[in-house]
Order: sequence, then C-alpha cells, then structure tokens
Amino acid sequence: MFVLVIGGGKTGSHLAGQLLEQGYQVKVIEDRPGVVERLQKELPAGTVFEGDGSSPFCLEQAGIRQVQVVAAVTGDDDENLVIATLARFEFNVPRVIARVNNPKNAWLFTREMGVDVALNQADLMARLIAEEMSLGDMMTLLKLRRGEYSIVEEKAHPDSAAIGKEIHELDLPEQCVLTAILRRGQLILPRGNTRIEAADEVIAVVHATAVAQLASLLGHA
Repeated sequence: MFVLVIGGGKTGSHLAGQLLEQGYQVKVIEDRPGVVERLQKELPAGTVFEGDGSSPFCLEQAGIRQVQVVAAVTGDDDENLVIATLARFEFNVPRVIARVNNPKNAWLFTREMGVDVALNQADLMARLIAEEMSLGDMMTLLKLRRGEYSIVEEKAHPDSAAIGKEIHELDLPEQCVLTAILRRGQLILPRGNTRIEAADEVIAVVHATAVAQLASLLGHA
C-alpha cells in the first residue's frame, strides 16, 4: 500500500516511520527547508518530497495518483481541508485522513469535504481519559469502525457476578461477543458452556454503548 503523508512535523514524521517499519510505501511532503533537512536524515532516501502539499501540481509530482491513502497532518486546519478536498475530488484517492488541530473546526472535517477519518486529537484525548475513568480495570486494545466497536480486555474480579457462571448464563449485552479467555497462560476459545473463573482475562468485542455494562458484569460487584 502506498501512503502519502502531507506534513513532516512530529505527527507526520512519526506516522511515516511507523508505516515504513510495517512495510508500507510512504512519501512525505513538507515545505519547510529545516524540517525537510531533518526528515531526509531520519527517513530512507526518496521518501521526502519538498513542496507545498496544498498545491495540485506538487501533489501530482509526489505521486498522488498512485496512492491508496492520503494523510493530511499539517498543523494548519485550513491546509488539511484543502489537501483532503483535492485528494478526494481532484485525484480520487480511496482513503483520506485529516488531522484536526483546533477542536472548534472539527465540524468542517466531513465526507462532504473529502475527509473519511478526522483525527481530532483533543477529542480523542478527552474520550480516552473519560473512558479510563469510567471503565476501571478494563483495557481497550483496539478501536473498530471509527470507535463504534472496541476489542477490550478485563480480568474477571473474584467478586464479580460472572464468577462460576457459564457464558450462556451471563447477562451479556446484546452487542457483545466474548472472543477469548486467557487462563493461567492458556488461551481458551469460549463456548456457551465455558465457565468464568476468578482472574480470567476476558477479551471481547463490544459496542460503545455496551462497554460500561460489560465492565460492570466482570468487575467488582
């Protein structure tokens, strides 16, 4: 997969580095000479393209017609919106991701503006803090469908209502599936007759509206 990252600041350079480590083809567009010089030292040769990422000519020269994903992660919301709109409607890029720097501008980052995924860092941080405060020992491993679902893990508390019950007896939320149980170093694929034991590490796929109910079921009574 070919990913074009526009913006070589801390976010863009870190993103590019991670994608390269995972085997993706990456190109970074940056117009600040000092940043370009730094990126050229940090990233493989040919990865950095010096130019204005909001210029259609520059985007085309950088190879935007061949990419599958564009990530507009500059520190300027106006620029990120221009890039997203060009990527989607001028160059028909399949997937467009844009960074939101000012939460007040988040309402602009919509599909109508060419944005598939808007990364609102302030909002993500606030949601994460609120989630950690409300869910106790439950850990979110992965977000799915833009946060609509999560893969979570929680250790069954000895006092929880689930201890000693088989899975079919549990009052699980409708939009929740237990996918695995880690017990004394062994992975168990749960069935209806699998019994929950104290200290079981339960992994589940759960809808955002049902996370608190699952946490209550497995947590301290």
